[in-house]
Amino acid sequence: MKRKRHGTEEIIRKLREAEVLEGQGQTVAQVCQKLEISEQTLHRWKKQFRGMGDDHIRRLKELEEENRRLKGAVADLVLDKQIIEEVMRGKD
Repeated sequence: MKRKRHGTEEIIRKLREAEVLEGQGQTVAQVCQKLEISEQTLHRWKKQFRGMGDDHIRRLKELEEENRRLKGAVADLVLDKQIIEEVMRGKD
């Protein structure tokens, strides 16, 4: 099976769908097949997101976005530093 990185929103959506399907009497294997994930992934997600309310999920998404933005800022600063170092080497 091909590895795929799922975003938080997609994971939450799939977990909610899994709850509905399981409530309709489908087996875990059937649910996983429909959601196109492994049973191991479903169990890991359930463990990771168990008990998280909408407020926690929203905050998690905010933190992920902030982390993405900060990583971009760090990458820009590293690039600026490399350019400055290159210019300084050229002056010697």
